[in-house]
Amino acid sequence: MTHDNRQSETTPWTARVVTLLPEAFPGILGLSITGRALEQGLWRLEPIDLRAYGIGKHRTVDDTPAGGGPGMVIRPDVMAAALANVPGPYLYLSPRGQRFDQTMAKDFTALPGITLICGRFEGLDERAIEHFRMLELSLGDFILTGGEIAAMAVIDACVRLLPGVLGNACSSESESFNDGLLEHPHYTKPVEWEGKRIPEVLLSGDHAAIARWRREQAERITRLNRPDLWLARGLGPEHGRLRRIEPFRAPSLPRRIIGPEPEPAERAPTAPKDERASEKAPSVPGQSDWPHG
Repeated sequence: MTHDNRQSETTPWTARVVTLLPEAFPGILGLSITGRALEQGLWRLEPIDLRAYGIGKHRTVDDTPAGGGPGMVIRPDVMAAALANVPGPYLYLSPRGQRFDQTMAKDFTALPGITLICGRFEGLDERAIEHFRMLELSLGDFILTGGEIAAMAVIDACVRLLPGVLGNACSSESESFNDGLLEHPHYTKPVEWEGKRIPEVLLSGDHAAIARWRREQAERITRLNRPDLWLARGLGPEHGRLRRIEPFRAPSLPRRIIGPEPEPAERAPTAPKDERASEKAPSVPGQSDWPHG
């Protein structure tokens, strides 16, 4: 299936969320800037209840892990039923995914919309991830109880980049990460508070001097707080000034926002024959209902 990657002139940018907790949406997305934009029709939210596609009287969506172990795994057939008529790209929120960043947010807003898959339990059957070529996304090196909070963060980062959402069109252009640097400090009234004054340059009215100060502060903060970003800009010990290095970009947008081609499954090594045929293999928790070869 192919999809037009251009923003439709009539249909607003759409975030579809496959979740076991559809009542959690819009949540914070229904408030403040994103909430007003939602009411104004600048973007659209479509929660998809995964439970509705569950199996049997109890709408079961998961089962025990193959190979044993704790927890439950979301079934691939259930996920496939939920995605049957839902367009991609499919973004699976997972702690093992690629780190979500501002560049990805910009890429996603260039599309008609995105479909986010919220994991629960031990996650989603790998076959569904491969079949739908899901791009696995992570907010960082920590674990959440589910993908809903992460999905809201991704949606928020995207929606605020849509035309008309922010009151000041320059706001998103001067924020952190847009130039590979963290944002400079901000100040407001009163001029003096607890013995600390606003830096005089910000009160000078000299716009060129203010721009220089903000740039210097952005560089200072990036060096201190995110040395990885600083080094990515190409400043090493041998350089006296910044040397711009363009970030890696995939050859084409559609390729960037879909998961990798599934790798061929490796054949499991043949176990040596056990001569002690009379000994019974120990049972594995969660394996009693799995077929044995």
